[in-house]
Amino acid sequence: MSLSFYKKGQGYYTRLCTALAGGLLAGLGCLALREKLSGITPGAIITASVKPWFQDGIPLVIFAVLGWLIFKLVNMVKFADFLIATEGEMKKVSWSSKKEIVTSTKVVIFTVIVMALLLAAVDFGFYQLFAWIGVIKEVAK
Repeated sequence: MSLSFYKKGQGYYTRLCTALAGGLLAGLGCLALREKLSGITPGAIITASVKPWFQDGIPLVIFAVLGWLIFKLVNMVKFADFLIATEGEMKKVSWSSKKEIVTSTKVVIFTVIVMALLLAAVDFGFYQLFAWIGVIKEVAK
């Protein structure tokens, strides 16, 4: 059981973000478990003096185990190589400028609004046509 890093320094940010995201998910899950365990009433098996240890201890142990598993996952050879390659490919991406993104967003919003208006006009036209033909008996109020 070694605590060394596989290819230390390579894919640092990708592995760090992956580990932090996994830790956040594990932490939120353990907090939810702690809340569920707080609803347990003391009884024959769990006494009032054992309940705080039970309520806090089980999520802490699970969080520690999940933290160890996350560490092992981001240092597993195949997964670490995948993350290193992913970070390398992300460095090759040609990112759009802010001006291009704003212009593209305006075009998309304008197109969506125009299409919505056209579809509303066609819908209203068909409604009027079917009402005139007599297919629609009552006009919705």
